Amino acid sequence: MSQPPGQQPPQGGFGAPQDPEQGVPGPPAQPPQAPPSPPPGYGYPQGPGPYNPGPGPYGQQPGPYNSPPGPYGQQPGPYNSPPGPYGQQPGPYGGYPPQQFPGAPVPPPGGGRNFFRSTPGIVTAAAVALLLIGGGAWFALGSGDGDAKPTAGRSEGADPNASESVDQGDGTGGGREEQDDLNAGREDGESKVLWLQTNDVDLPRNGSDVYGPWFVGDTVVKAMYRQVVGYSAVDGRKKWTLPLPAEVCSAPAAPTADGKIVIGVKDGTTDKSLCNQLQMVDLTTGKGGWKKEVVESGVFDILTDITLAISGDTVTAARTGNSNAYRVSDGKDLFAKLPGECQPYAFAGGARLIAAENCPTADYETTQNQIQELDPVSGAARWTYKLAKDWEVDKVYSVDPLVISAKNDDEKSWSVFALNANGTLRSEIAGGKDKFAPRCGGGFVVFGSNLEGCVGVAADAGTFYMSTEPDTSGTAARTNEVIAFSLDTGKAKWRAKAPAGRQMTPLRMEGGKVLVYLDPTYDKGGAVATVAATGGAPTTLQRHPASTAQIENSFYSAKLAYVDGRFFVTSGRVSASNDEEEMKKSTMMAFGE
Repeated sequence: MSQPPGQQPPQGGFGAPQDPEQGVPGPPAQPPQAPPSPPPGYGYPQGPGPYNPGPGPYGQQPGPYNSPPGPYGQQPGPYNSPPGPYGQQPGPYGGYPPQQFPGAPVPPPGGGRNFFRSTPGIVTAAAVALLLIGGGAWFALGSGDGDAKPTAGRSEGADPNASESVDQGDGTGGGREEQDDLNAGREDGESKVLWLQTNDVDLPRNGSDVYGPWFVGDTVVKAMYRQVVGYSAVDGRKKWTLPLPAEVCSAPAAPTADGKIVIGVKDGTTDKSLCNQLQMVDLTTGKGGWKKEVVESGVFDILTDITLAISGDTVTAARTGNSNAYRVSDGKDLFAKLPGECQPYAFAGGARLIAAENCPTADYETTQNQIQELDPVSGAARWTYKLAKDWEVDKVYSVDPLVISAKNDDEKSWSVFALNANGTLRSEIAGGKDKFAPRCGGGFVVFGSNLEGCVGVAADAGTFYMSTEPDTSGTAARTNEVIAFSLDTGKAKWRAKAPAGRQMTPLRMEGGKVLVYLDPTYDKGGAVATVAATGGAPTTLQRHPASTAQIENSFYSAKLAYVDGRFFVTSGRVSASNDEEEMKKSTMMAFGE
């Protein structure tokens, strides 16, 4: 493994396959620099969602040990292409083929992310996603226990023109087929289907991305096309609708702690409309707040796409070459162009504000990226970490602890590495020969990058957890594992295998354990479970009905969320070949006790 300038990267990594006689690429990196004064260029989509994710960015990727020197020796790579170590990885569940969009590499069929062996794949360009649905028919369901009959009806504020179909849970289907009484086949030990929504919004021919869902109290909120809608998390009833003048084009992964969010809206309804209008929304009340236009800054400021992230009371709007930050509470401008030549093209928010930045180079074919943690109010850099040339930040899997995915498009390599709180290299994840399957949503972006929104990964203070691609042969076919890596050494600590024939996807940490989702199969419903921080078999928290497995598995580019004992699966995109089929699309489903 090669030694990067000024620093020896830890062994391990993911990346595209390499000639055996070559060294292994490693994570990007030059030693981190002290705060401010960033050094001296500038600027990705995702694969399908939960059940049918697309392959990783490059298919498989070479790992650190026997590959060409990467930024740091090894190379980072994202969800669809982290640097070196892991190679790329195809979506774990198969299903819909990855979508390809201009400008983004596409993963080879069946490929996965392999930190150490990566076949030249291509970045998965599926960006079908972001969730949020406007409108939506909902179906409130009973327990299926005989006497108890659920109540359902049109909620106040619902669009009178929407065609809502409600399943009363009485076996008649409420205008739907009789077999659609979704709790009728529920068995002992299985959770209930609380409600199911179908689309009721007339969409453009190509459909629409869905943004969200976001949760505030007992309200679940989604945004799609020209509206933002809040629903009761308990029974799916529509609580409020906020109409918009044009299409939603961007949204953060999460709102502020007090339930405020800022979304991007197009400035018109034509194909040439820009994504430059910001609208603050109170997710509790459904009321719109301040509105603001992201002003173009120079001829190279491309506002076709922007990506939004929230940290504290700050929302950032990033795109290739430029960025702006505003106060969420009142829309006040906070900062824009940063000192120095390196400028952010994307941010990750949450407990810390992390910026992925491009720096100018003498050669237009050479890319120079760096990472900074910024003060969310002033924009001042707290530290700077410079990647090796031609390595790009692809995803931020966790901001605290900070775990980064990077990629090298030229070498089709991917790497995952962790940084300390002061921006120094903590470790590079040693992926070995495994192929990994993180899945990231966020919509397709050409001029910029979505750094947030990944599942299949989780982290606590000392450990990083990532799901593998499922086995494809023998008795273990379709079965995958979750591997725990030490954030201090980058080495694997343990492996937890999913039940036979199932795939297990980490969602986040909960109560010191890894919260995972077991996907549905043809004869089993999905399930929510936990894996102890020390490893072992998953412990089931919620088992979904086998009788509704087909519906649970039908959501395209699905988003998964487990909140207050309820599990939600939401389509990341809604589209169909005709209007009739479009109105039958399931858009959100909730399970609970």
